[in-house]
Amino acid sequence: MKGSVIALDHFRGREAAARMVDGRLEELLIALDDNRLPPETLCRGKLGRPVKGLGGAFVDLPDGQSGFLRQTNGLRPGMSLLVQVTGLAEGGKAVPLNTRLMFKSRYAIITPDAPGLNISRQIDDAGRSQKLSQLAQEAMAGADPSLGLILRSACDAAEDETVLADIVHMRSLAEAVLADTEGAPEILVDAPAPHHAAWRDWATPDSLDDSDGSFARHNVDEAIDQLLQPEVALPNGATMVIETTRALIAVDVNTGPDTSPAAGLKANIASVRDLPRQVRLRGIGGQIVIDFAPFLKKERQILEQSLRAAFRQDGRDVTLAGWTPLGNYELTRKRDRMPLRQVLQ
Repeated sequence: MKGSVIALDHFRGREAAARMVDGRLEELLIALDDNRLPPETLCRGKLGRPVKGLGGAFVDLPDGQSGFLRQTNGLRPGMSLLVQVTGLAEGGKAVPLNTRLMFKSRYAIITPDAPGLNISRQIDDAGRSQKLSQLAQEAMAGADPSLGLILRSACDAAEDETVLADIVHMRSLAEAVLADTEGAPEILVDAPAPHHAAWRDWATPDSLDDSDGSFARHNVDEAIDQLLQPEVALPNGATMVIETTRALIAVDVNTGPDTSPAAGLKANIASVRDLPRQVRLRGIGGQIVIDFAPFLKKERQILEQSLRAAFRQDGRDVTLAGWTPLGNYELTRKRDRMPLRQVLQ
């Protein structure tokens, strides 16, 4: 199927959202079914004592959970403070936290302690940018000077009244939360549920299917089942096997039945182009080691260029480390969501 589709449904009894582009799964969100704090949850916590050697301190969170905060300069143990969850903790570890808060909606992002007005660079129409700037100044008039505002690309096609109302709403929410600093650990702003997050962050699709059974109609169920398998099919019979260990993620590229002289390079380029999507949808990150199919050493530059282009388009926090003495390629990718296998446990 050509075009983009957002499907809003439930998967294994949990709220879920998927974005399909030309029949291929590009984005997937599935709700957690326990009390773990997902990224973007904004809490009031209680700071513990600094931990020598770790460069930070533990923070008491709601429901007896614990977080870890690195930015502790000027803070004292026992004080209440506002923190936001920035990632998902591995088993037995504390939730990563940050004191740089962000209040995010479809059109506006309020950034406390990061003043200034910024408009998405994707809005390149000077007239529209000027109008949005006027709306922002109107909505933020009289606000604390420490509050910053970012207007997102979705503002380009939105009605002025809608953008203005969204800015005012997010400003009011930020001001209310920032004033609520005293008290026991408590969740102040929940992370968005999958359906809301899809509306907030994904581009407007060609079609929206929010009725029961949308995952089955658009083959999302089948795509999720494929993500739970280590082997990924590539063009011309090539394959890529993605396996997660405690230490790293191993990626093995194979040419399959293709025995042409360029088989290795073709398989490797195909794997590089699909790797960002695969790790994003599988929810995996950390150290990634790629064992490419056999190729000529002079072709390394081609693969390096393909890697840079693929991960630049993905837009995630990635460091391309380079080649190992054994000819493998190493990179690191920030963990920004729970591994799909753990979500579905």
